[in-house]
Amino acid sequence: MAAASARGLFRATGKKSKPVVQRNLDGSYERVDGLDREKDDFYPTPPEPIRALLHAEIDRLREFEFIWEASAGDGAIVRELQAVGLKVHASDLVDRGCGALIKDFYDFAAAPSKATVQNPPFAECGWGNGKARWLKHALDVLDLDYMALLMNWGWPGAGRLGPFYAAHPPARVYLMRWKIDFTGQGAPPMLNAWFVWDKKHAGETVLRMLDRKDARQAELFGEAA
Repeated sequence: MAAASARGLFRATGKKSKPVVQRNLDGSYERVDGLDREKDDFYPTPPEPIRALLHAEIDRLREFEFIWEASAGDGAIVRELQAVGLKVHASDLVDRGCGALIKDFYDFAAAPSKATVQNPPFAECGWGNGKARWLKHALDVLDLDYMALLMNWGWPGAGRLGPFYAAHPPARVYLMRWKIDFTGQGAPPMLNAWFVWDKKHAGETVLRMLDRKDARQAELFGEAA
């Protein structure tokens, strides 16, 4: 029997998914026609991509008194930031038990911090559904100094997103060279990347790669690299 809400992310890109093999909660596997989208675009972030970003960006993040997590969910990113000594202000539209301030991102007229790290709702960041609304609010209205967003690697290629991207080019893009299983059910459909906007950066966007080993650095997490 297929697990309910085990399918995930293709519809956030506006494209029809191909059949995939899905792992069910009982450990069995089945072929399904596609991946359905979760309510409120809620996809808890596994530790590895967060830790990989922290390994790459920790020095810059430590320059801020607080980091704002505006789509805190169940606290997955909050916990990893706190684990390396960063102070975090958490908020979300839905109470998922992590002690976040319950407030719509778009209701913030001023940011609790000038730096944010998030796994934002995909549909609000693309063009087809959200018209990049989430990013426009963060960069144009809240005027953040630093923003790291975990998004689909193909996000910059979305139709009609070109003018926004030209006006707000990221400082750094970190492509993760493994597919992140957000649902815990297997069959992750896409590659993801951290897109980092940073006012301290000057020049062209820098593209870098992150591997799984970058999520297990002894100097940050006390684990064998």
